Amino acid sequence: MVCSPAGLAEYPFTPKTFQLTDGHRLSYLDEGKGPAVVMVHGNPSWSYLYRNLVTALSPDHRCIVPDHLGCGFSDKPQGYPYRLENHIENFTELLDSLDVERCVLVVHDWGGAIGMGWAGQHPERVAGLVVLNTAAFHSELIPQRIAICRWPLLGTLLVRGLNGFAQPATFMAVGKKMEPEVKEGFLAPYDSWANRVAVHRFVLDIPLEPNHPSWDTLSQVEASLEQFAEKPMLICWGGKDFCFNDQFYAEWRRRFPAAQCHYFSEAGHYVLEDALPEVFEQVRPFLASCLHNGEIGLTP
Repeated sequence: MVCSPAGLAEYPFTPKTFQLTDGHRLSYLDEGKGPAVVMVHGNPSWSYLYRNLVTALSPDHRCIVPDHLGCGFSDKPQGYPYRLENHIENFTELLDSLDVERCVLVVHDWGGAIGMGWAGQHPERVAGLVVLNTAAFHSELIPQRIAICRWPLLGTLLVRGLNGFAQPATFMAVGKKMEPEVKEGFLAPYDSWANRVAVHRFVLDIPLEPNHPSWDTLSQVEASLEQFAEKPMLICWGGKDFCFNDQFYAEWRRRFPAAQCHYFSEAGHYVLEDALPEVFEQVRPFLASCLHNGEIGLTP
């Protein structure tokens, strides 16, 4: 396992560690002071995805970014269930331990289902939402290239043996070519069969059928969304996402017609890599408006 993020490009942080009640350890960033902004990553990324947003916001915000269990520099237990409900429980436990009473939630990829899973149980603690190429509702859409990664034996070999999920994401998830040192940063925690356990389990945990173990959990997350109709919401979307494509973007807009929406046609799934200045141009005034309206409370 990679033991330290020291030396990774654009990641000048020293992650903290939180021990869950089951004994496993979560790695997380807790940078800056001020109104809390909690950023939730997906698969196969980790807190590295939000590095530039943390750097930009931490002078006047408290930026909290966990690595889900099995991701980033968190523990990677081999026998862990790695279900959606587990990730929501871990996320909840971490935020409770950090006394996050109110925050703006930023979600991307699987971070949408996980973050909104927490939000649905604690709507009073949500000051606003920033949605980046994600979903928190059921869909039958799955790209063939991801479906293959779910195949028995072959999928395991591709994802865990050949790094055939995290590694291709460094060019399939962006519209612009990723710099080598940034690519290295994204891949650093996923350097072995054992360290890619959660990458594979996230792929397997996509609930496409009602008998899937995470189907009911996602149904509960989806059912909770309507309570955020009046919450401030900013949607920033990369238009070249092969996974969370325009149909997902349209679904967010249908459910939240009052949301501020910004579509970046040349950006890919990792919209923060392709359109960081443009996204940040929208995020900062959005956070300021939440603070102005009294939506974000100050946390230590």
